[in-house]
Formats: sequence, structure tokens, C-alpha cells
Amino acid sequence: MSIRSDKWIAYMAKEHGMIEPFEADQVKQVGNKRVVSYGLSSYGYDLRVADEFKVFSNAYNSLIDPKKFDEKSFVDIKSDVCIIPPNSFALARSVEYFRIPRNILTICLGKSTYARCGIIVNVTPFEPEWEGFVTLEISNTTPLPTKIYSNEGLAQVIFFQAEEACSISYADRKGKYMKQQGIVIPRL
Repeated sequence: MSIRSDKWIAYMAKEHGMIEPFEADQVKQVGNKRVVSYGLSSYGYDLRVADEFKVFSNAYNSLIDPKKFDEKSFVDIKSDVCIIPPNSFALARSVEYFRIPRNILTICLGKSTYARCGIIVNVTPFEPEWEGFVTLEISNTTPLPTKIYSNEGLAQVIFFQAEEACSISYADRKGKYMKQQGIVIPRL
């Protein structure tokens, strides 16, 4: 297995629609406003978080159960920023839509700018032939509220290419998170 470079990522994004929309440069400033960087990096792609969030709330004394998930556990927010309460959690989605080739596996990791503020983005793979908007899991591990900025970088995706394609891909298995369009809650 080998890590894919920026040249390969750019080619796959432009010629095969692997990442849409695709930013070919590392964007650090929009107009005269500094932003948490996003776009193509040396060996990966820094994805942006959209302006849709589901922030956990205990207003209804819900129990978090992945087998029987109660949507009342969330407060839906659509905004340029999201405030995540202390020691809490939010779901969001990526701005970018991904189409992963059959011989590629990715790992999505949180950006260090947020990690240095106590914000953890769950490490998650995008399996071969998975496609969709990424549902992002964001944890605020601090005792203080924290701010997440929409349409700015949140996580980096690193691409690994196998020497041969897998026998059974995510698409072949008809994976339950295939072609996600919005923020997708746990499914069985």
C-alpha cells in the first residue's frame, strides 16, 4: 500500500470527480479574512465543514443508543459558526462530496489547529467505492464552549492505494452509509 501524492489527488479529482467541489490549492485566506486552511495538501486533502450541525443536547434526558437512536438527542443548527458546549459533541457534514476508487482507502483525521483547542474529529476511513458527503463527528473535550467555523477546514483525508483492488467494496456490500446527502445519524 502506498500514500498518494497531491498530483494524483488533483488528477483523480479533476478527471474522475473524486472530490467535488475540489480546491487545487491550500486556501488560508478568503479575501482579507484568515481561515482554517482547506484544499489540496502534499499527501491529502483538507475538507471543509458545511453550515449544518446536529449538536447533542440532554433536554429530553435521552439515552444515546446506536441501535435505537433518538433524534431528540440533537439540536439542529444552520449557521456560519457552531458553538459546541463543554464536554459535548456535534455531527456535521463536509462541503465536499467524495467518490473513492475501488483500490483506494482513506483515513480522515482532525486538523491540528482544532486539536490544539481540544477539538477532536473522529478518525474514520472512507472505504473503497464509498461515496457521499462525509458525516463528521466533532468532540469538544474541554470544559469551555468552543467555536467551529463553517466553510473552513476541519479534517484532512489521506489516500492509500492498494497494489490490487479489493474483492468486495463498500458499494458491493451495499453499505448503509452509501451516497449520504446530509448529516446521517447511526443506522443498523
